[in-house]
Amino acid sequence: MTNKLLNFIDLHSGEEQKKKVLENVFNNISFRGSNLWILACAIIIASIGLNVNSTAVIIGAMLISPLMGPIVGAGFALGTYDFTLLKKSAKNLFIATVVSLLVSAIYFYLSPFKDVQSELLARTSPNIYDVLIAFFGGLVGVIAITRVEKGNPIPGVAIATALMPPLCTAGYGLATFNFQYFVGAFYLYTINCFFICIATFFVVKYLKYPAVSFIGKRFEKKIRFGITALIVIMIVPSFYLAYNLFRERKFTNTVEAFINNEFTNKGYTVIYKKLSYNSNPKTVDIAFLNKKLNKEEIKMYNQLLSSKGLNNTILNFRQDDKDNKEEILKEINQQNASVSEKDITINNLRIELQKYQMNEPGIIKELNVLFPELKDVSLGKIERAGGTDSAKIEWLVLYKLDIREKVSNKSKIENWLKQRLQVNKVVVLQE
Repeated sequence: MTNKLLNFIDLHSGEEQKKKVLENVFNNISFRGSNLWILACAIIIASIGLNVNSTAVIIGAMLISPLMGPIVGAGFALGTYDFTLLKKSAKNLFIATVVSLLVSAIYFYLSPFKDVQSELLARTSPNIYDVLIAFFGGLVGVIAITRVEKGNPIPGVAIATALMPPLCTAGYGLATFNFQYFVGAFYLYTINCFFICIATFFVVKYLKYPAVSFIGKRFEKKIRFGITALIVIMIVPSFYLAYNLFRERKFTNTVEAFINNEFTNKGYTVIYKKLSYNSNPKTVDIAFLNKKLNKEEIKMYNQLLSSKGLNNTILNFRQDDKDNKEEILKEINQQNASVSEKDITINNLRIELQKYQMNEPGIIKELNVLFPELKDVSLGKIERAGGTDSAKIEWLVLYKLDIREKVSNKSKIENWLKQRLQVNKVVVLQE
């Protein structure tokens, strides 16, 4: 039973002749003539795909890219101790990388569209999952190469390992002098190259390809130690980036749940939100369609957010006149917010009407108690032009005098209203 199971999963079953496999690997290493032209065209196609945020175009570029050749060649060279092949593979991979960076950088430098799209941004923060994809993708690729019947895995490996997009993103970083993007994308490219090579090395060793040159046990041990050290060096930063990604998503999920529970589920329309995880302190910017908060409410919501475990986070409400409304509207459009132009127009009219709205329902009764000589008191707001382009909103009090009273103390009424309404100017008129 055990032997049957081992035979069922044995990689030697259906294996191509080792000599023929090595010849194919050797022939696919070189980047000259047609291979170099194909690579340049693939780079331009991938760059256009990143530029216009088209996943289909990027996948097409990955399928025609010949970049896998020298990487697989390096893995075979390490597994068979063929240092001539290793040198040739490293040289051609270096040429391919330099050409790709130059072509993509020139394209993005000349392109009038330099906005950072989601497809491009996705290649700037690699993590441990990218390591796993590269390793297992490399395993599938080299297993397919060593089969008599190649089958369908090769195109899938080209898509999964994704060598072209990070290289083009690195070119974008060079063209726009954004070295953070360049470092992140080139690190992802390096991860993909290295772990495809390591996967190839393991399969070559498992299939027992013969060594080209004789080396002693001591030298073989040094090679394995060097490979192990490089694996650790490549993996450690990816673990940190994965942990950072986990924390960022936890932060995003907590903030989203907070906004839904405290605002959206209570009927307040959030038209804009922006989360800044990498700032110190972290910030959450929110704008509502028609809700406006006072200082006490803002403080209360910030304390409530802190109680959710987000201590180093500030909740900013974009509602004051000093906020750049055009900037908010532009960012709303970029976020594809589900708020129609009609809703925004209605909200602007509502804000305009609030200037004339009175929130003092009991003030007329107070006036009647304090100044019983006043009759038919009317209270409202008016817009007064002061000889300039701008107009001021002022309180207006209009009243009639009791027929038994000859005069009223207008200045006393005016002073009381200023204190009561907490304003600097009140217009008091007698009919």
